[in-house]
This record gives sequence, structure tokens and C-alpha cells, in this order.
Amino acid sequence: MSRIAFLFPGQGAQHVGMGKTIVEKYPAARELFDRAAEILQYDLAKLCFEGPSEELDSTVISQPALFVTSLAALEMLRADSPDKVLACEMAAGLSLGEYTALVFAGAMSFEDGLRVVQRRGEAMQAAADANPSGMVSILLLDREKVAEICQAAASAGKIWIANYLCPGNIVLSGENSACERAAELAEQEGGRAIPLAVAGAFHTEIMKPADSSLSEALAGVGLKKPEIPVVSNVDAEIHEDPDEIRELLIRQVISPVLWEDSLRKMLDDGFDEFYEIGPGKVLKGLMKRVNRKISCETVNDS
Repeated sequence: MSRIAFLFPGQGAQHVGMGKTIVEKYPAARELFDRAAEILQYDLAKLCFEGPSEELDSTVISQPALFVTSLAALEMLRADSPDKVLACEMAAGLSLGEYTALVFAGAMSFEDGLRVVQRRGEAMQAAADANPSGMVSILLLDREKVAEICQAAASAGKIWIANYLCPGNIVLSGENSACERAAELAEQEGGRAIPLAVAGAFHTEIMKPADSSLSEALAGVGLKKPEIPVVSNVDAEIHEDPDEIRELLIRQVISPVLWEDSLRKMLDDGFDEFYEIGPGKVLKGLMKRVNRKISCETVNDS
């Protein structure tokens, strides 16, 4: 008997056109976008379906857009394969996707989740604007070597490990000068360095002002114990206490994302059938790097 888990994507998975065919076919998905427009006070559907990409890719827009589009994809799965949704026993989301996972798990309402995600995007954008910075993905090197590169690049500026995505794919985050130095060092060690198109050094202390803003937003949210376990990005563990979950979401903004560890936690717990629900197929690719024998299907309209 398979054990089913859902995975929800994070920032970077967005693309113009996402969610359009789902909304055209599934009324429940259309309703989510209608409710989102009321809360956000702008036409999110139009931005998702038509762009422009420069606006959709901004942190302020992409975070609410991915949150709503992923939940719209969930409504498609709920309509087409309700047994899969009912059988799901665990969830996780990459960075922003953790909020989507918590809404799916019943820990917070759609409306509260969207308001917090909107505030999160605004706060992270403001923190990035205040301190020009970026992220660079280091490929083909192990954790120990990347940690050495990070330490050496710190001579050029502030830099940290931000995402442990999968074996051979670790993201560094920091001041632009340090990211450039890390890229040079990675190439010298036989790795590849790919600068990421993001607003700033997410999941580091450079986001420090954003955690206070997020704390204020979460203070007004009635969190509940999740109906199914949700794996935390911060420590790759399960947390049931709403106050713990709230604190971990605040810490998540300035802490590295332990995505590989989260996947291994789910695999160790016996999960063997995964669904990536939302735009793109990044998480499916990361799962294949962790365990290529595991089933992971994408649920989206692209």
C-alpha cells in the first residue's frame, strides 16, 4: 500500500500563463482567484495568466501568485482524483510553499495564509532593497566543499548557505561581491555556479527586518494543529503546536531551507508516492536526485 505525500513549490516556479487552463475548467479554482482579488486588491489572475513576466517575477507578486496557483492546482486534483487528496498523509513546501502546505493541512485558512504571504513578499522585497544582495546555486559539489567555499568567499562579503536542495545542488545567499567570489571558487573546484534571478539574499540575516514584519502578520492569525503532518523547512521535523509553527515560520525567513533533509525525512517515514502540486517541476527533479526510484508526479496545467 503506497503512502502519499504532497509537495508545494516555492518562489522561482512562477511563469506567465500558470493556472489559466485550470481556472477555465474548474470553478473551485476560479473561486480562489476571485477571493484573492478581494484580499489583495488587484487582479492576480490577470497577472498570472497574461503577465508581464517582470511584474509576476517580483517578490511582492510572485509569492501570492504561487500560493494561489498551487492551491488552484490542488482543486484540480481534488476534482479529478479525490481519493489521492483524501489519502495524503503528509505535506511539505519549499520556502513559500510551506504556507501552501499548512493551508492544505488545515493549520490556517486560505484568507489568513494569503494575507501573511502578501506581507511576507512585501517585507522580503523591502529587506532586499535595503541591502543589495543575491543568491547563487552551486552544482556538482558536496555539502562539505560548498561549506568551505562559503567560508572562503566570506572574505569578500557576508554570505551563508541558504538552501540544501538535493545532493549536488546547494544555494548560497549573501552580498553580491561574496556571491561572485563563491561562484569563482566553485568553478575552480570543478563545480558549476548559476546566479539566481531573485531580489536578494533570502534565508539569511540580510532578511532580518522581514522577520519582525512577518511576526506581526502571524500574530493576528489563528493557527491550528495541522490535520496531517507538515515538515518544517527550518529543521526538517514535524511540529503540531501552533505556537511552534508560528515561530518556525518567522525563523524560516532568515534560516537555511533543509529541503533535502525534509525529503529524506518523508522517505524514512515510508512515503513512496509524491505529488508536486503547483507550477513547474523543480521539486520532482530534486526528488529524483535524492531517490530516482520514487514516484513523483506533477499536478499543474503546463
